[in-house]
Amino acid sequence: MVEVVEYRAEWPRRFEVLRRAYDDALRAAGVPHRIEHVGSTAVPGLAAKPVIDVDVVVASADVPAAVAALATIGFEPRGDLGIPERQAFRTPDHFAPTNTYVVSEGSLALRNHLAVRDVLRADGVLREEYAAVKRQAAIAAADIDGYLEQKSDVLVRILRVAGLTDDERASITASTRGITGRGAHG
Repeated sequence: MVEVVEYRAEWPRRFEVLRRAYDDALRAAGVPHRIEHVGSTAVPGLAAKPVIDVDVVVASADVPAAVAALATIGFEPRGDLGIPERQAFRTPDHFAPTNTYVVSEGSLALRNHLAVRDVLRADGVLREEYAAVKRQAAIAAADIDGYLEQKSDVLVRILRVAGLTDDERASITASTRGITGRGAHG
């Protein structure tokens, strides 16, 4: 069963705690970066799985150094898990619950995350529709794959509103099929 809860005011504060810890590790390693709060917990008022999603954004050449920097604070690298230009991690208990990724600047994985966040922050009607779909999917779906499948139509519309091309949307949809264990968003 997938848990979806109403928006919690503590989510931005929790992100700031994570951001500071990640920033310290990346600065110590000399890795240029930015850190983005993505996923549904980054959208005020949106129901979400109570897991903070974080993208550590770096130049492609800096991905190995960023992965190594996060490993110094307990993150266990898991590779791309089928999502190009995105590195996933097993989260240490003291940072849970989070899905943390190192993503390449300009990658489709990053553009996907930012597009969903930004469209839902700006469009209250679409945000409420997405929240309703998520609540229903959490009740009806037997597992995370079913949950993601039930959300897919509205997510495709969100990505269309964001200006992603048909090919980009198809690539995102294909990469998230069978995502169990990959750290699915939202």
